Amino acid sequence: MPGGACAATTRSTGVSVGLGSVWLVETGERIQELADRVVALRDAYYRGAPLVADAEYDAIEDELRGLIEAHPDLAPDPNPLEQVGAPAVLHAPIRHSRPMLSLEKATTPDQVAAFFDRFPGQSVVVMPKLDGLSLALVFEDGRLLRAVTRGDGTTGDDVTVLVRALVDGVPDRIDVPGRVEVRGEAVMLRSTFLGYNTAHPDKPLINPRNAAAGTLRAKDPATVAERRLQFFGFDLDTSAGGAAADLAEGLRALGIAGAQMRVCADAEQAQAAITVIEQGRNNLDYDIDGAVLRLADRDAYAAAGTRSNSPRGALAFKFAAEEKTTLLNEVVWDVGKTGKIVPVAWLEPVFVGGTTVTKATLANQQVIRARDIKVGDTVLVRRAGDVIPFVAGVLDASKRTGDEREIVPPTSCPSCAQPVTEQGNSRELFCTNVACPAQTVRRLIHWASRPAADIEAFGQVWIERLAEAGILERPSDFYTLTTERLLEFDRIGETSAARMIDSVDAARRVGLRRALIGLAIPMASEGTAARLARAGFRSLEEVADAGEERLVAVEDIGPKVAASLVEHLTRLRPELERLRAAGVSLDVLDEDLPPVVAAGAPLGGKTVVITGAISDPRSGEKVARPTFQRLCEKAGATVASSVSANTDLLITGAGVGDSKLAKAAKLGVEVVDQGDIWKLLVSAGVV
Repeated sequence: MPGGACAATTRSTGVSVGLGSVWLVETGERIQELADRVVALRDAYYRGAPLVADAEYDAIEDELRGLIEAHPDLAPDPNPLEQVGAPAVLHAPIRHSRPMLSLEKATTPDQVAAFFDRFPGQSVVVMPKLDGLSLALVFEDGRLLRAVTRGDGTTGDDVTVLVRALVDGVPDRIDVPGRVEVRGEAVMLRSTFLGYNTAHPDKPLINPRNAAAGTLRAKDPATVAERRLQFFGFDLDTSAGGAAADLAEGLRALGIAGAQMRVCADAEQAQAAITVIEQGRNNLDYDIDGAVLRLADRDAYAAAGTRSNSPRGALAFKFAAEEKTTLLNEVVWDVGKTGKIVPVAWLEPVFVGGTTVTKATLANQQVIRARDIKVGDTVLVRRAGDVIPFVAGVLDASKRTGDEREIVPPTSCPSCAQPVTEQGNSRELFCTNVACPAQTVRRLIHWASRPAADIEAFGQVWIERLAEAGILERPSDFYTLTTERLLEFDRIGETSAARMIDSVDAARRVGLRRALIGLAIPMASEGTAARLARAGFRSLEEVADAGEERLVAVEDIGPKVAASLVEHLTRLRPELERLRAAGVSLDVLDEDLPPVVAAGAPLGGKTVVITGAISDPRSGEKVARPTFQRLCEKAGATVASSVSANTDLLITGAGVGDSKLAKAAKLGVEVVDQGDIWKLLVSAGVV
C-alpha cells in the first residue's frame, strides 16, 4: 500500500485553444484529480483508517502512472508517485544543517544570574521546557521536505511520514519561499495519554514522554494511529533576524504553535518567570521538566556560539523532583528474594513524575520513624525521572484527625510466619527461613530473569501459579517441566506450552557467572560473579569449594562477601547437583571471560546498551542476549545495562519498548538498528 502523504498542486499546461487543447486540459485535470486522490488515500491509510482496498488504490495509482508516462509535461508538482513509500524512508539517517545540541543545566538562582552576567545588556526569553521528542522540520519553497529527530545532535532519523500522519500542528505547506527550519518538541498531551490508556487497559502506555518517543519509532504509522502527538516550536531559522517577539509571531505566521514565551530584562525577572512556569505546570495539558532561557536577540544568540555540546546563548533550568500529595491507605511488608522485608506504601492513585503512582517505597522502619509517617496521613510522594517513587514525608502533621495509625513492623515474616531479625544501623528486617514461600517465588522469578538464566517465556504470573501448585520450588524444577504437565493448567494451550518448554531448553547454557547471579546469594552482586569468572574459577562448584581465604584474594571481594558465598553455596550444593543432572551448564563460558578484541576494534571506546530481541540476519535465527553482548565486546565495546549520559549507542532489536528509546532521545544517545551492527561485526571479522 502507499507511501508518505504530500500536498499536490496544479501545474499550468499553457494550452488554451483547439480540440486537442481541450483534451489536454481534461487530461491535466484528470492527472491532478488522481494525484489528489492518491494523497488523500495515503493520508487515510497512515492514520489507520484506510478508505479503499489495496487493489483499488493500486488501480488509481496505475492509471496516474500511465497518464504521466504518456504526458510527462502534465505531471503534478510535487508528484506523489515520486514520494518514497513509508517502509523505505522511515528512520533513514539525515545530517542536521546545524547541530541540535543539549542545553547547559541550572538549578539555582545564582546560575541564572551568572547567565545574565555573561551577556550584559541582553534580554532573555524564558519558556517552558517541554518533555517530549525534539524534531527539526525543514521546509523548501513552502513545502514540508522532511522531519528529523534530534538523534545524536549531528544526525537524526527521518520520520517525515510518521510526522505527517501522526503529529498535529505541523503544516504540510507554509507561505514562505526558500528554506525554513523550525525546531521544536513533539509531545503526547496528557489528555491523549489518559484517553489512550482508558481505551487500552490491557496494554497501557508508560508515560506521555515515552509514548511520544515510541510513536515516532514505529515501523508503520497505522500501528500507532491512535497515539496522536502535538508539535510546539521553539526555534525558527530563516534569513530574517529579529527579536523574541518575532520568533513567536513568526511561528504563528507559519501556523505553528509555540510554547508561551516571556521576555525578561534581568535575572530577577527571569527567576520570577521560572517560578510562574513551575507553579502552573500541573495546569498544563503536557509535561514539562523545567524552563529554557535563551537570548532574545537571534543575532546575539548566533554570535554567542557553542561549546562542544551546548549553545552558549541558552540555559535549561531544571525543576526539582516533582512532588504530589495523596493519602497513605495502608502499608504492606514485602518479602524479597534474599529474605529482606521492606515496607511498601499503598496510596490513593496520584499522577506524579509522568506516571500514575499507587505504590511507593518507605525504605525501612528507621526512615518511617524519622519522618513520623502514619497510615491515614496525607503524604508527599516524590518521583524524579525513572526513579522509584518514594514517600518523602507528611504534608502537615498538625492536621491529623486522630484516626491515623502507627506503622508497626512485623515480628514474624508476612509470608511464612517465622521470626524475623534486624540487621544494620537502619534496622532492616530479614526472614531467615530459606523455605519461606515468598522468598521461594522471588528467587524463581530472579532465576528466570534476563541477567540470569533468561527463561523468557515464563513471566511472574505463571511462576507464581506453578509455585503455588507445588510444581516449582527451586531453579532445577524449571528443567523437569513437560508440555503435558503445563497443559493441565487453564489458559495454557499447546502453542504456549511448547514455547515455554523451548524457552527452558534454550536456558540450559547458563554458565558460572549467570548461574551465580541467578542464585541470589546475599551481598554477591553481578560484579562479584563477573570477577570470580575472570579470576580463574572454572565452575560454580569450584567457587563453592574455594574457601574464604581464596575468595578474599579476588579483587574487590571482602570477608563478608566471601563468607556469604561459602555459607550459601555450601547449603545449595544439592541444588547445584540437580542443575547439573538436568543438563544446566555451571562452567565458565567464553562470554564470562575478558573478550579478545578484534583487530581494529570497530566499536572501540564505545559504551553500548542493547534492547529488544536479537537475531542473526544471515540465518534468521534468534541470538541470546549474552552471545550478542559478547560479540560487541569483541568489537571493543563496553556493554551497559541501562541508558545514561555515558552511553554512546543504543542498539535496537525487535520488539523494542518505549522507555530506553525515550531516555536515549532525551540524552542525545545515538540509536542504531542491530542490522547495522551485524554488518560491522561481519566486516571486522568478529563473526
